[in-house]
Amino acid sequence: MTTWRHTLDRAGIDGPALREAYTAQRRLAARFDRATSLGVRLLLPADLVPDVVATTAFMHHTDNLLDRDADGEAAGAAFTAWERRVREALKDGTGGAGDGGSDDELLLRALARTVSRRPVLGEVVTEYLAAAPADAGWRGFATEADFQAYVDAYSLPAFLLVACLLAPPTGYAGYRAACRTFVEAAQRLDFLEDVTEDLRAGRLGIPEDALARHGLTRAGLQHGTGEGDFEGLVHDVAATTRRGLADARRLIDIVPAPHRPMTRALIDLQGHRLRVAERRGVALLTGPARRPVAAALGTLAGAYARTFRRSAGR
Repeated sequence: MTTWRHTLDRAGIDGPALREAYTAQRRLAARFDRATSLGVRLLLPADLVPDVVATTAFMHHTDNLLDRDADGEAAGAAFTAWERRVREALKDGTGGAGDGGSDDELLLRALARTVSRRPVLGEVVTEYLAAAPADAGWRGFATEADFQAYVDAYSLPAFLLVACLLAPPTGYAGYRAACRTFVEAAQRLDFLEDVTEDLRAGRLGIPEDALARHGLTRAGLQHGTGEGDFEGLVHDVAATTRRGLADARRLIDIVPAPHRPMTRALIDLQGHRLRVAERRGVALLTGPARRPVAAALGTLAGAYARTFRRSAGR
């Protein structure tokens, strides 16, 4: 694996202020998902890594802002202020040129540089900012159709922040559709894993019509009445998610060859999480499943070894 210093060199990220900004985003992205962050470092071309890190950090920072301020006028005010700062940074093109700065300033500095390096990202950031309020204040979905609308309104624009950097040079419509298949499955898995935390926050990502098919209600889950067949619900959600991940594997053949190891690993990592969540079953109501660290490391090590052998054989 290329060292972080050499990764920045390969990407042309020079000057201490910019290098500090990208390094801060590497730490932020790793805190959210260490396995995926490691995969990015191991499996993507080095010159692309800082851009993926910066956009991932931007997405998670904005998502956390919306989650933290999900109620009342504070949500709108906080997001409006952040959106204004993002747009100003991208218009200025520097995100603040001085050394140091707050966490937000470092993020904006890295994002602005990334957009200047990857102009396709500018339009995607604009679309994401327009979509982001859909994630503020959501409390649940009455039907599967409502869940699908949420995926279209928020989950897909958020995923495309990073996915647009891995896209093929042509055929973007087909690529976007395959990304939609993947992100629907990933979002369904997130909501299954997070059921306990979401209920504590007064929301639920599993549609109520799915609950009803298993004799469950949201109120019953919140109050632990023991009604219905939660185990059966978990198996049904897992089966739907597994089909979605299988269909999403067409992404591997769509992306350019240098991006295929990471794309394959990303789908495989979701599969590991899904198996752990399904095994946990009804225990998901007492706490989220642990991330499958050993399985994830095995997947990444195998992918890196294959990539290294192919590279050495050229």
